[in-house]
Parts: sequence; C-alpha cells; structure tokens
Amino acid sequence: MRSHRHLDKVGPLNRAIILSSLLLAAARGGLAQTVDPLAARSKGSATAPVTVYEMADFQCPACRMFTVTVMPAVDSEFIRTGKVRWVFINLPLPSIHPNALAAAVVAMCAARQGRFWQTHDALYLHQDAWARLPQPRDTLLALAQRAGVDRDKLKACIQGGTVRAEVEQDAQLAARSGAHATPSFYIEGGLLEGAPYTPDPMRRVLDSVYTVRTAARRKPK
Repeated sequence: MRSHRHLDKVGPLNRAIILSSLLLAAARGGLAQTVDPLAARSKGSATAPVTVYEMADFQCPACRMFTVTVMPAVDSEFIRTGKVRWVFINLPLPSIHPNALAAAVVAMCAARQGRFWQTHDALYLHQDAWARLPQPRDTLLALAQRAGVDRDKLKACIQGGTVRAEVEQDAQLAARSGAHATPSFYIEGGLLEGAPYTPDPMRRVLDSVYTVRTAARRKPK
C-alpha cells in the first residue's frame, strides 16, 4: 500500500458516483425503483460510519491478491460488523489488461440480476482461466453462469451496450478522484494506492478512520 493522500481539492468521489448513478438510473427510466443505485455492488450497511470505494480492475493480479488474501478479513471484521460499507468501482486499464473491460461488463450485468459479488469472486478466483485469452467472452459467460447468473439475460445485457457506458463512466470518476493504479481505495476523503499483502495495513487504516468518524458522531452539537 503505497500512499494515503487527502483529496479535498478533487472533491468528494462519493457524491459524484451517487449523482452519476442516479442520472444513469433516470435515463433508463428506473429512478422510481432505485432506492440505492450502488446497492448491487456494495457490501455492508448503507448507514455504516465509514464508506470505502475500491477502484479495481478484474484482470489486475494485485486486485486478485487483495480479494483472495485481504478481503475476507475486512469482510468479517469491518463489513459484517456494521463498521464499513464497501463499494466496488470499475477501473479497467485496457492498455495493460485487454480483457478487463469485458470482465467488468459481465460483472455489472450480473449485478442487475443480484449476483455481482458472486461473479466478482468467480472472476478473480479464476482470473488465470480468462485473462490471457484472445477471445474471453465464452469463458466469462460460463463463470458468471456458474455464479448463478441467467445466461440469456446476461447476453442480452452485454449486447445492449448500456452497461459498458456505466463501466467507462466509473473509470472516468475514479481517474478524477486521483486513482491511476489498481487497486486504489477512496476512504472518507483520502486515497490509498496499492494492495496490502496482508490484512494488517488495511485493518490499521480502517480502525483509525472508524475511530475518528464515530467520535465525530458522538460529539455534541
């Protein structure tokens, strides 16, 4: 994990993401049914004191390592306990990961069936099976299907093209936040770049931010 920078000059990423998601939902005519536009790719309580935006690339080996080695501890210690809400933001880097965009589209289409995290985990766990393929589509579809996604609906969603635009907008917002490498983590006004190799660095950061945030909530007005 390389650095922790404050981003006050850039502006809060969370507002930009939520606003853009709402605009996309409105454009699809689904605003009335969209209570939380990020819910399908979020973990944890929407009212958690700390929100983390993970900006990642499905073909990124470091992102895979984080998902496999660090995320289980974060999930059990911070997300399931109500301390942290975790939101996934797509930041595919096609110049070095040519299949990342296709994988992100599959994951976001899976999100529309309520199977984002199952597909997310399958894509990372089996990254070696599709990352170097010249045509990864069939393998990506098969992984999503094994994660419980309806294949016909998935194919229709991919062909529709709307989700690709959402992924590209995610990437633009992530870049505006200052993220240029994956994974990066936007945590309550600061940017962490790079994946820790063990849970301890992320644990220390989240404990610190949680302490500050909860103290601020308890402070009398």
